[in-house]
Amino acid sequence: MNRTERLLAMVQMLRRHRHPVTADAIAREFDVSVRTVYRDVIDLQATGVPVRGEAGIGYVLDPGFDLPPLMFTADELEALMLGARFVRDRGDPGLVRAAEDATAKILAVLPPALKPVFSDASVFAPNYREPPRDRIDLAVVRRALRAGRKLEIAYRDLQDRPSERVIWPIAVGYMEAARMVVAWCELRQGFRHFRADRIERMTELDQRYPARRSVLLKSWQAEMAAERSRHDATSQKSPPAP
Repeated sequence: MNRTERLLAMVQMLRRHRHPVTADAIAREFDVSVRTVYRDVIDLQATGVPVRGEAGIGYVLDPGFDLPPLMFTADELEALMLGARFVRDRGDPGLVRAAEDATAKILAVLPPALKPVFSDASVFAPNYREPPRDRIDLAVVRRALRAGRKLEIAYRDLQDRPSERVIWPIAVGYMEAARMVVAWCELRQGFRHFRADRIERMTELDQRYPARRSVLLKSWQAEMAAERSRHDATSQKSPPAP
């Protein structure tokens, strides 16, 4: 990439990271020397980009800074269209409408040369399995998730056993076979996965759950990673099939 592209990409890299990024990491990302990174940062600061740095710690981009609107590369536009098509095939009705609206907004303001790159992108995420029909509105789940509110649900498990639960929703998974609500379950005192087509009734409560969703999400991800590691270890010890 040329130098202008590298400066824009450097800003994008800093925007992706919440924590300081070292000059060494930036140099490796763009295959340049650390000295070049120092010069690039000075030039960005001279043009008004609020990059702050501290020796031995790294660089951060102050909140609130934004690039000119829709400075997208072809790869970025294809990634956005792939995401929109994935949502169209797997999302709940509210997300499908949101993806269609977002696609229309992007198309309306893209430069003419980039419109076909976006609208005619040759990237797809087809889903050939029709997921079971949800009994609940996942838009309510996503709203409760963003607000950190508890949900009361009536659930029927795979053995068709009914139960009443209060859960703390932290994520929604859009799988090929079903849509899944990931939550902390007060009844089981642990993380559980609830298929949306098996939630028979749901009420959003006024109560907020006592933990930060980001902390709960990291705990769940760590638990899933540990479970995968145990599964991989067990698979490696198993004797080959005769």
